[in-house]
Amino acid sequence: MIIPESERSPAPLVGEKVFSHPDMVRANEYVLHEYTPPVRNVCIFVPCAKVKPYHTSPSHRNYDKVIFSVLAPEEVHIVAFGTCGVTPRELDTEYPFAHYDFVLGNCNVLSVKKRFVELESKRLYHYLEKTRNTYKHRIAYCTGDFRQAMQRACKKTDLDVTILPHAETLERCRVRGRKFEYGSLSNVHYLADLRAALLSISNASAQDVHLETLEKTVGDNDWYLL
Repeated sequence: MIIPESERSPAPLVGEKVFSHPDMVRANEYVLHEYTPPVRNVCIFVPCAKVKPYHTSPSHRNYDKVIFSVLAPEEVHIVAFGTCGVTPRELDTEYPFAHYDFVLGNCNVLSVKKRFVELESKRLYHYLEKTRNTYKHRIAYCTGDFRQAMQRACKKTDLDVTILPHAETLERCRVRGRKFEYGSLSNVHYLADLRAALLSISNASAQDVHLETLEKTVGDNDWYLL
């Protein structure tokens, strides 16, 4: 337990204040300074999800199907990031990571989004540096503000992070005028980029996963709810 019940703040974990909520700050300080990550060949960063714990969400189940079609569980460490800060998979059932209510994808306030990118890029940078000798390969699968935060973090370190989907794939799938122009990360073309990147660093051949049969998002306008 990261924060005992008797030590939790009475402030609600709701809305944009989640970023600076004392318990979210404390939980991220724990991850960045006390938590010991497992040594793995590959670390894969994926966005957090509306559904909690994250690993039970439709989007994360899709990512897992692709990831584990190529890599064995003992080869990979999955780390969620976003509104939650930085959350290793094995901690996503913990308070406060599984208890807050705020969806960045549903927020159109530019000042809030800017603050998120600034704060999250710092947390990601510190996690990358903390795990400098923990992982051999690093992949970040993300779009939008999450991608911007990861890109900023990567500029501050000399560590190599492969950011997916590829820019050309994003542009090929872009639908201008749509609320979320790049749609969902469950897009089969995006997932194909992820699988190809994993195959490039693995000696194994991918198991047969038909990307078209993966769980569908509820719609490009609502993908962030997953």
